[in-house]
Amino acid sequence: MGINSNRVENLECRETVLTIPAEAMPAPPQPEVEIHKVCLPPKQTTFQKLKHKLSEVFFPDDPLHRFKNQTWLRKVLLGLQFLFPVFQWGPDYNLALFKSDIVSGLTIASLAIPQGISYAKLANLPPIIGLYSSFVPPLIYSILGSSRHLAVGPVSIASLVMGSMITEAVSYNEHPTLYLKLAFTATFFAGVFQASLGLLRLGFVIDFLSKATLVGFMAGAAVIVSLQQLKGLLGIAHFTTKMQFIPVMSSVFHRKDEWSWQTIVLGFIFLLFLLGTRHISIKKPKLFWISAAAPLTSVILSTILVFLLRTKFPGISVIGNLPKGVNPPSLNMLYFTGPQLALAIKTGIITGVLSLTEGIAVGRTFAGLKNYQVDGNKEMMAIGFMNMAGSCSSCYVTTGSFSRSAVNYNAGAQTAVSNVVMSAAVLITLLFLMPLFHYTPNFILAAIIITAVIGLIDYQAACRLWKVDKLDFVACVCSFFGVLFISVPLGLAIAVGVSVFKILLHVTRPNTMVLGNISGTHIFQNLDRYRDASRVASFLILAIESPIYFANSTYLQERILRWVREEEERIKSTDDSPLKCVILDMTAVTSIDTSGIETVCELRKILMQKSLQFVLANPGGNVMEKLYKSKALEQFEFNGLYLSVGEAVNDISSLWKRLP
Repeated sequence: MGINSNRVENLECRETVLTIPAEAMPAPPQPEVEIHKVCLPPKQTTFQKLKHKLSEVFFPDDPLHRFKNQTWLRKVLLGLQFLFPVFQWGPDYNLALFKSDIVSGLTIASLAIPQGISYAKLANLPPIIGLYSSFVPPLIYSILGSSRHLAVGPVSIASLVMGSMITEAVSYNEHPTLYLKLAFTATFFAGVFQASLGLLRLGFVIDFLSKATLVGFMAGAAVIVSLQQLKGLLGIAHFTTKMQFIPVMSSVFHRKDEWSWQTIVLGFIFLLFLLGTRHISIKKPKLFWISAAAPLTSVILSTILVFLLRTKFPGISVIGNLPKGVNPPSLNMLYFTGPQLALAIKTGIITGVLSLTEGIAVGRTFAGLKNYQVDGNKEMMAIGFMNMAGSCSSCYVTTGSFSRSAVNYNAGAQTAVSNVVMSAAVLITLLFLMPLFHYTPNFILAAIIITAVIGLIDYQAACRLWKVDKLDFVACVCSFFGVLFISVPLGLAIAVGVSVFKILLHVTRPNTMVLGNISGTHIFQNLDRYRDASRVASFLILAIESPIYFANSTYLQERILRWVREEEERIKSTDDSPLKCVILDMTAVTSIDTSGIETVCELRKILMQKSLQFVLANPGGNVMEKLYKSKALEQFEFNGLYLSVGEAVNDISSLWKRLP
């Protein structure tokens, strides 16, 4: 008999219950099909379940596995290596590696010095702060970081966001001390937030900044940053502090009387030079050193040129005096009370998330090229502690820069010592070379920033988004235009909102489909996708590709009943065999809650009223356990629960044939 009762067992399941001939399948005669029990998962206590769940959520990589079966001395050593990755590669460090790191460190220093000065100006901070931020943070990262190629320092996006958010409330020109306090405090909170994510293993928080969101955000930020640099390229003295497209362009054309033709000519000559060297390095990666050396070369040449022409063209704006010496302590400048504290915290969190996303992405990119692992949680802690230390030593938010890291990689960096070499070069600059930057023109800083951020405009990625996922493209466009016309933080918030809406849409409106049998097999696949798949007479086989939660249970009930109605209408119009059974394939249903269980039971009642049998196929362990505990399985004990769709069709068809 094809009876499938008492199919659920608490204890071990025997593999096979009974054997049914496969002649009922709509296919050529095949070997006998075995009907298997659907087993419950092994019994676990609530504590065991909670422990397993927390382990899967927070420790998917099992970071403590290396400590198992080790002596206490070995555990101490492994603990030091875990907390301070420098102990992993330090014992094997040699002169050959040091030679490679010196070359790469000096190469990225030639890029970091002009970029540090430029990015500080982008954040509306004194240029010297950019050099301070290229000295202390790389030293901290070289001890705590797990990437061999990440070059640490100020970056354009974090500088832009910090400058735009703080400037909305406080002007540096009017309140320089308060502005610096807010910048250092925001950096401190950015570090606390980043380190907390790493310590608590909450890195999935930054995953809400999807690839689509970042493509649009960075492109919009790059356009705004480039337009802001027209102040330096045109020689405008009085320029808007706003970071939106319309106010910036309005300021450019309303201040035409301040345009300086000498600044324009020199600025665009050097801009074309920098863009040309960048193009050469992109076309021929082996010539990476050309674009790496171009910024410092431009600074040197433009400084000499302006110095020689200072009497003939006194109107060219220059940096001016920069103080000599190492970073002064700034712990006393951290701002923990007052009306602007909320602004500092908000700025810190937003810049912290952005810089963390960029730093980890860059680190993983180059780790993949060299086939080694970068621990995301360690990177969060390293970048976080680096920024906390930086906030106490006159630095603002820093992270791994893609342009500097690419140069570091191409220059042959082997370990994080390249960051130490870069810091040493910056230290020498701070101690002895500061007076040489007095006549460095502002137009060269603008040209360096434009050259650096133009690479953030990835139109090819936007085209791919349009081809692959239209909703991702909408998030990208919203982010781009939000940054361009509203504001940097609001543009980012809009894009994140669109991404969250996309998630909610997928959760509340999951995919459902009708399955058919592929001729000559026991495989059932989507009828719309596979032409070889055909309907099974008297059966409607449905599949759900989602957990069944309170958020989608009502929709799923309505959609399944609609499938049933449409199938009945199709049968009526084609005069096929009447519908007798609805099979729900639950292979892709990873979880179910109480609302979902009620939906399943309600569906069974509704279908029974229509004289239709309702069958569940291949429910997962978690789903089975909840159905069992809720006693919903009692309704499915007799020919209502199967391990696969094929077994369900065979067993039920066989039973129908044996019934009078």
